[in-house]
Amino acid sequence: MKIIEVKNLIIPDVKVVRFERFVDSRGYFTEMFHRHEIDSDTRFGFLKKSDLIQINESFVKAGVIKGLHFQWQPPLGKLLRVISGHMIDMVLDIRKGSLTEGKIILYDMPVSQSDNYGEWIWLPPGIAHGNIFLEDSIIEYLFTAPYNSAGESSIFPFSEDIDWSLCDPILKDKFKKFESGNFVISDKDKTGQSFLEWNHHNQSKNFIYV
Repeated sequence: MKIIEVKNLIIPDVKVVRFERFVDSRGYFTEMFHRHEIDSDTRFGFLKKSDLIQINESFVKAGVIKGLHFQWQPPLGKLLRVISGHMIDMVLDIRKGSLTEGKIILYDMPVSQSDNYGEWIWLPPGIAHGNIFLEDSIIEYLFTAPYNSAGESSIFPFSEDIDWSLCDPILKDKFKKFESGNFVISDKDKTGQSFLEWNHHNQSKNFIYV
C-alpha cells in the first residue's frame, strides 16, 4: 500500500487517505488497504485503536441521496471509498463541544479508472454521514463496529438548522441543484430529525468532543 497523502479536512478528525494506483496500458493495480502499513505509519494514529471488523459494498443509482446516519451504541467509525462512479460525501459534526459542532462539509469523490490514485475518507464516531450520487456508483465501507438498529439514528439532510458556513461554495451549489431536482431518498431518511432535535436528545451525550 503506497500512501500518497493523509490530509485533514476542516472538521477535526475527518481524514482523506490518498493511495497510489499503478497504471499502465493494461489497466491498473492497487493495494488499497494493508493493516501492517497503517500500523507502522505515524500518519495513521487515528486508526491505531480502531479494529476494522466488517466490509460492506453498495451499488447506488444516480440521483439518490442517503443520510445523515450515525450510531452511538456501539460507536461506529467508517472508512469509505468509491470503487466506481461519482459520489459527494456529506459530513456533519454532531460532537458536543467541538468547534465545528452542527456544521456540515461536502467532499467530492469522483472516480475514473484512469486515475493514478484512489481515496478513502475516514469518518470517526460522532460524525453524521450521508452521500449524494451524481452517477451510478459502487462504494465500499469498512466499519469499526457491527451495525445496531437500536443504537443508531439520522438527521434529515435538508434540515434548515444545519450550518453550511464551512462548506465549499461550489459543492454547496451542487447540493442545492441536487435538492431542487428529482432526487430519490428512502422513507426512513425522510423521517430523519433536525440537528437541534438530536442535540436535545439524551443520547446525544454519547458524542463528546475531546
